[in-house]
Amino acid sequence: MQIQEPIGTLFSFDNSFARCLQSFYVSSKAAASPAPKLIQFNHNLAEELGLEPSMFTPKVGSDIFSGNIIPEGAEPLAQVYAGHQFGGFNPQLGDGRALLLGEVIDTLGLRRDIQLKGSGQTPFSRSGDGKATLGPVLREYLIAESMHALGIPTTRALAAVTTGEEVNRERPLPGAILTRVAASHIRIGTFQFFAARDDTDKVRQIADYSIARHYPAATNVDNPYLCFFKSVTESQAALIARWMSVGFIHGVMNTDNMTVSGETIDYGPCAFMDTYSAQTVFSSIDTHGRYAYANQPSILSWNLARLAETLIPLVNSDKGIAIGLLTDAVQDVRRVYETHWLNAMRLKIGLRTKNPSDLDLINDLLSLMEDSHTDFTLVFRHLSKFLLGDNSTVLQQFGLSASFDDWLQRWQNRLKLEEGRPETHALAMDRINPIYTPRNHKVEEALSAAVNHNDMKPFSRLLEVLSHPFDEVEGQEEYSIPGPQLNAPYQTFCGT
Repeated sequence: MQIQEPIGTLFSFDNSFARCLQSFYVSSKAAASPAPKLIQFNHNLAEELGLEPSMFTPKVGSDIFSGNIIPEGAEPLAQVYAGHQFGGFNPQLGDGRALLLGEVIDTLGLRRDIQLKGSGQTPFSRSGDGKATLGPVLREYLIAESMHALGIPTTRALAAVTTGEEVNRERPLPGAILTRVAASHIRIGTFQFFAARDDTDKVRQIADYSIARHYPAATNVDNPYLCFFKSVTESQAALIARWMSVGFIHGVMNTDNMTVSGETIDYGPCAFMDTYSAQTVFSSIDTHGRYAYANQPSILSWNLARLAETLIPLVNSDKGIAIGLLTDAVQDVRRVYETHWLNAMRLKIGLRTKNPSDLDLINDLLSLMEDSHTDFTLVFRHLSKFLLGDNSTVLQQFGLSASFDDWLQRWQNRLKLEEGRPETHALAMDRINPIYTPRNHKVEEALSAAVNHNDMKPFSRLLEVLSHPFDEVEGQEEYSIPGPQLNAPYQTFCGT
């Protein structure tokens, strides 16, 4: 039986979403977990949130992070939102298997959401059971923490528990719940929900709240809502550029999966590329490649256009003027993205200054990588070794390629325009280019051991390696090399 009484002050909640936006959610409760067990707890994140990790004993952590006990000050709620899913609009989605417990102010003074994901049915579950299974929970934990270590804005994982029950999918699987931490869970789809109902007052409410929470500099400008849109553009463009720079493919860039804060959220069928191919798709449900690696920048623009549509009544009382202003801003998205992307890619090949030749230099490298079926992560990592006199590692990626030899000469000539010695460039590149990313075969090994054999050791080891992605360590070679060639393309699944 679920316990509802408070158990003491473990969190200092300050729940502004519940307080300010009462029409934007439905209060709800987690389903009871018969035998919850805390299997993963993020001590470092807990400290960042101003929590005392020692208070989260296995018993307390199991009860709270399963939702069996509601901590003092929590106001569990399911947020409502709409969304374009693979291009088709669904006017009502919402948190069908997640509950926002509340918000805390972390040690840096930043407001952070704490949410249970997989905690059972809510009023927005439709025909789903609202629960999650262990594999997808651990995948999100692992990839989110890897992204954080890579310096990419992301939601974080505070805890994972097993619930002590089986969840029926294609076969019975162990149930689990993830505790997710986010700057907020406000999505483009949150705006779409109210815009689709022509409720301009509610769109204004969520816009004002988002400005105050994420972009306070927009408060006192002449057109705060246009400024808000441009700020979201800047954040999301920078985010997708970072994804592209590490070979990350989100897999479900629906408008309900894109936050206005600019954090990566909803790690469902995501994965990192091994062999570089611009058209790589991992998601089993992305049958037409809408969210392929190379399409992510254009989907960024498409999604932001949907946000712009919701802001038309706020930007100017004259609809024509508003559309003109927002159209100009949408048309600028690609330029903003390309600026962030080019800056990120320059750093990956050791360039700190700008030169008109840089775009061609980078694009030519990517073309050579695709033609030679090279490993995305290792090419950039091994370029630094080339600067230190180790020619073999990067040349092995390309074989006997005269075109790549020509590229290397062009690159070295370009580096001569930079200040510093080759050793300095190599060191800087190794701070940008990871040696360890979540290799798909290692992720699958870790999840299989946990789900099928109740063995968390491979997961813990992989998590530790990915927590230091730039530090090459002797004895960890198995985590830096691609997996075996598969007879069929590797596929990932939503896990819903």
